[in-house]
Amino acid sequence: MKASLGAHFSLSAWTFLVLVGMLVSGCAFSRGSLGDQFQDDKIAALKKGQTTRSEVIAAFGAPDRIIPLHGRDLYQYYHYDVKNGALLLILINFSRATLKSDDLYVILNKDGIVDDVIYGKRTDRMEFRFWPFGE
Repeated sequence: MKASLGAHFSLSAWTFLVLVGMLVSGCAFSRGSLGDQFQDDKIAALKKGQTTRSEVIAAFGAPDRIIPLHGRDLYQYYHYDVKNGALLLILINFSRATLKSDDLYVILNKDGIVDDVIYGKRTDRMEFRFWPFGE
């Protein structure tokens, strides 16, 4: 009777562990961002040779970075977006993160007038990619 009770207990223990393992594994999806999103009308309002430093700051706030360029200033504004998918198992986890950015560069001349505007938008083409091994 004791031998069969021990075998029964061990089968129950394995069944319990398998059930717990199935319950604690799962999938997770998360998303995060850094910086403010850009409004197209504010970018379109930046006119080369016309818009002033104070107008740029009024529209976008303080720049995230200021880079001096031989008597001119480059104002960098950015917005980062990240999407993450994960498969969570007991002993091993698989995860894949996709990070893209929208960048706005405003070059101001020595008089504080906009010389050039460079804008790149890539966060609108992001997808959740769950599989961690290649495309």
